[in-house]
Amino acid sequence: MNLNDDTLRPKPVSESKSEMIELVLPNDANPLGALLGGRLMHWIDLAGALAAHRHSQSYLVTASMDHIDFLVPVHVGDIVILQSAVNRVFHTSMEVGVKVLVENYITGDRKKVATAYLTFVAVDRHGRRLPVPPVIPQTEEEQRRYEGALRRRDAARAERERRAAARGARTPE
Repeated sequence: MNLNDDTLRPKPVSESKSEMIELVLPNDANPLGALLGGRLMHWIDLAGALAAHRHSQSYLVTASMDHIDFLVPVHVGDIVILQSAVNRVFHTSMEVGVKVLVENYITGDRKKVATAYLTFVAVDRHGRRLPVPPVIPQTEEEQRRYEGALRRRDAARAERERRAAARGARTPE
């Protein structure tokens, strides 16, 4: 990424929006024909990276993924739709939200499977962090996700500090 004024110009959330579609095949499933959770997590990481790449126009590394609750099962033959967008930028990192839907291609019915929030860090070819352009929320929903990203970041930071303090308080055995 060339660090001139144009590359760091603020961009609307809409410029990062991405959609990825996968057909669940037998190799993606367990013996009962249900999608493997690890496969879905892999797809979520890829879908999140698409949005982060579109926004940052740089190399990325995945820094974290929050917990995932699988709300409905996904089976062989189902279509999985992963929708992603950058929620907020924090200098060199960005939070990306990924919404996962399952679609029955016979009926057209769609159900929400999961939602995940991932943090990506922009880096150069040598792994050094790079600044990321600010993101501009333009709709009420984008503003809600923008504000939620700060709350999630603050909560994650507090949890890391709590864990570090707990490790430091342990007595050696």
